Amino acid sequence: MRYKGKVYRPPSEATSLIVQVTYGCSHNRCAFCSMYDDKNFSMRPMEEIREDFEMARRVYKRVRRVFLADGDAMMRRTADLVEILGLIAGLFPECERVTCYASPRSLQVKSEEDLRLLRQRGLAMVYMGLESGCDAVLEKMCKGHTAADIVAAGQKARRCGLALSVTAISGLGSRELMEQHAIETARAFSQMKPEYIGLLTLMVEKGTPLEQWVREGSFEVLGAEDVLRETEIFLQHIDSEGSVFRMNHASNYLTLKGTLNQDREALLEQVRWGLESGDLKEEYLRLL
Repeated sequence: MRYKGKVYRPPSEATSLIVQVTYGCSHNRCAFCSMYDDKNFSMRPMEEIREDFEMARRVYKRVRRVFLADGDAMMRRTADLVEILGLIAGLFPECERVTCYASPRSLQVKSEEDLRLLRQRGLAMVYMGLESGCDAVLEKMCKGHTAADIVAAGQKARRCGLALSVTAISGLGSRELMEQHAIETARAFSQMKPEYIGLLTLMVEKGTPLEQWVREGSFEVLGAEDVLRETEIFLQHIDSEGSVFRMNHASNYLTLKGTLNQDREALLEQVRWGLESGDLKEEYLRLL
């Protein structure tokens, strides 16, 4: 496969065929993120996309899953995405799932008719970043949307038959907004009730505005114990029956896995055990 710049994918797409259909992130202004700082957002030429899929068919005997990169593949024209999905179906009849990242903006600009068509043609799930349900945090971090905007985008995706996987970032509210961030993020998830919920833990990336704020002392990064206290508050307030919950990213201090709401008490017990035992991931082992 041919890739331009750094390529990212969700943990659950580790074994997927990854093909870039866009480059970069359509927003690319979040204060905490440097993921796509090596390229500007653009559409990859369709001819190159076709060539990569044809190359993959020659190389791989079986392709079970396909992930369409980069950070906002949903921003492509619906007609292009329909063509790409048709190409996948024709070349890889054994493929069980096609997914991509989607921003709140790209889900907003697509009509419900478009989203239903994409689902019909084989797009199974979209990954979206909530980051926080607290508007004060979202504004500080230059997310570009309110929590209500993001919730509405997620609800729209689910209404159109797309499975939804949403992530938030523990510690993003600093100490100042820790409780508000936890409670309002839980509320946003409860309103969307996505199929999958993922909690990452904040890591300060070099070259970002966040790094400058930390250096200046205007943003206090939470330590491991405070992150777990925030997680405890989050779990106490979330009501998202049936959502698969994962806190197993490389950035997390403690690994948690369960299904809401049935596993809430077991998850809370694990958080309390982590606080009492102090048996948490060492800082140097945390990764993005």
